[in-house]
Amino acid sequence: MLIVGLTGGIGSGKSEVARAFAARGVEIEDADAIAHAVTAPGAPGHRAVADAFGAAALRDDGGLDRDWLRTRAFEDPAFRARLEAVLHPLIRARMDAAVRAWRGAYGILVVPLLLERGGVRERVDRVLVVDCPEDEQVRRVVARSGLAPETVRRIMSTQLSRGERLAQADDVIDNSGTLAAMDEQVERLDRAYRARAAAAPA
Repeated sequence: MLIVGLTGGIGSGKSEVARAFAARGVEIEDADAIAHAVTAPGAPGHRAVADAFGAAALRDDGGLDRDWLRTRAFEDPAFRARLEAVLHPLIRARMDAAVRAWRGAYGILVVPLLLERGGVRERVDRVLVVDCPEDEQVRRVVARSGLAPETVRRIMSTQLSRGERLAQADDVIDNSGTLAAMDEQVERLDRAYRARAAAAPA
């Protein structure tokens, strides 16, 4: 089966593109959704994070304090590496199980940091980058989250640059325009991926 890794910078529109593929019957797994599932109360990741970081990682209701974890990981690379060492094996195992259950011609793994972090890049056959200008990324994230523009740019600085990401892409969707324009590109790639999957050796 052909596995496509979908990635892009914050605010590039990865979720919209994934929904457009899903509307065509493509099986999708989202790394962020898996991360939330494995860290829900009672899940292995929840226990692992609590064991690794103690009470500071928990809210009063027992759930993970995701804001605290996100802030610490953003500010402290050593903390981020430790958190990733705890969670990434669980996320990859869940992702691999989901892929084994796929039955379509091809499927898509949505992984925001596909190119920044190890462990998943080698699992995909093609890298699909959702792209838009950096100023548009900032505008979208500010509009949806209320974060200050300088905060958004700090987050972007922890990701690959636009040029570095595009240099590693096998396919690109320009998501700087309308939804209709994006959908046309998804339609073209859907046909191409189905043809590639059909031509691959069994």
